[in-house]
Amino acid sequence: MEMTRTKTGFWRKFVGDKAFYKMVLAIAIPIMIQNGITNFVSLLDNIMIGRIGTEQMSGAAIVNQLIFVYNLCMFGGLAGAGIFTAQYFGQKDHEGVRQTFRYKFWMAVILTVATAVVFLTSGDSLIRIYLQGEGSAAEITATLNYGKQYLYIMLIGLPPFMLGQVYSSTLRECGETVLPMKAGVTAVLVNLVFNYLLIYGKFGFPQLGVRGAAIATVISRYVEVAIILIWAAHNKQKLPFIEGLYHTLKVPKNLAWKIFIKGTPLLLNEAMWACGVAILAQCYSVRGLNVVAAQNISNTINNVFNIVFIALGDSVAIVVGQLLGAGDMKKARDTDNKMIAFSVFCCIGVAAVLLILAPLFPELYNTNPEAKKLACQFIMISALFMPNNAFLHAAYFTLRSGGKTVITFLFDSVFMWCVSVSMAFVLSRYTGLSVVVIFALVQAADIIKSIIGFILVKKGVWLQNFVSE
Repeated sequence: MEMTRTKTGFWRKFVGDKAFYKMVLAIAIPIMIQNGITNFVSLLDNIMIGRIGTEQMSGAAIVNQLIFVYNLCMFGGLAGAGIFTAQYFGQKDHEGVRQTFRYKFWMAVILTVATAVVFLTSGDSLIRIYLQGEGSAAEITATLNYGKQYLYIMLIGLPPFMLGQVYSSTLRECGETVLPMKAGVTAVLVNLVFNYLLIYGKFGFPQLGVRGAAIATVISRYVEVAIILIWAAHNKQKLPFIEGLYHTLKVPKNLAWKIFIKGTPLLLNEAMWACGVAILAQCYSVRGLNVVAAQNISNTINNVFNIVFIALGDSVAIVVGQLLGAGDMKKARDTDNKMIAFSVFCCIGVAAVLLILAPLFPELYNTNPEAKKLACQFIMISALFMPNNAFLHAAYFTLRSGGKTVITFLFDSVFMWCVSVSMAFVLSRYTGLSVVVIFALVQAADIIKSIIGFILVKKGVWLQNFVSE
């Protein structure tokens, strides 16, 4: 009898009804489709470059690792305003949404200009820090040159990416996830077509190799932002905040200060976390160019499979944020429990599929057997820790939805630098452990973070409506 009550209580707490999953999937699936197609095309892009040669693939991979830092800084810079947007939308305060949009615009401009200056003045040096492992002088020089070619073209795509992120994030926080999905899908298809034409020189187009891949990405970003801007301009009734959006770009000082206080830890968190990921990659790279190639293959494959827990985590931020804005704390907690459980359960299945398919993916690349073997091992380790990462991602967005940005800063990036990066740095340079064992140990350390996240979520420190304060 006791067992039945326990089971029923567990079921009630962590499993929703059909209406619940219909609501969650209505938000998550468009994000999943957009991220899935984006990452799948990135995979095809990666394979296309990888079939030219290892140096070309590694050069582009290093630059993409650096641009990843910018992408996450952009995500973090906009996220502070985004948690206000979700709660304002929950209160049907359209002027509040407009003001958060304007704050996002200025933040995005500042981040993009700063990034362009850093890459134009120090791009060469940044690429070189990944080229200190084993490899011939000719291979290292070729990788550096291909990386520089790729980087300088990719800079042209920063402005449309910036504006697209400002609009897409706001639309999602207002519950409009389908349009960003459609724009994203169109963009990646454009990217794929121009990759084929420009990397290999098909149908009369010039054969440009890695430069062609960068040009294709830039074209796709301009297409994506054009679709979003045109759609938004013609759907003002559906999105009331669009009306009068550019009558002024001023943001009220009191709101700007509130967003700055809430948002700065998020920006610092994403910046430090992204830099931490970049330094982790650099730590692994000291073991040779084969590790750089293998990490690139592994990361690209994993990104395709990670879309499930990333989309469900994003959904937590949207759904729970709106419930907190509406002041329904009991429903917010109940919904959060079920969404976290759903994410973890889904990723157990996804991880099983990835484990089975892991040996097949590296064979798609024109690289040496050692790089392929390492890539397979990295993919399998990532699959084993995917359910843990799903919980971490959902817990992070739970804390963030309630404005607990200082806690998320400590939870995420401080842990990254104090534990993960420190561990990888010491083990890669001062021990004889294989790079695969080092990678597994760094992944395993995140279990500590999961325990901390579980305690914070269960205590309910995130249950607050801060836009009404």
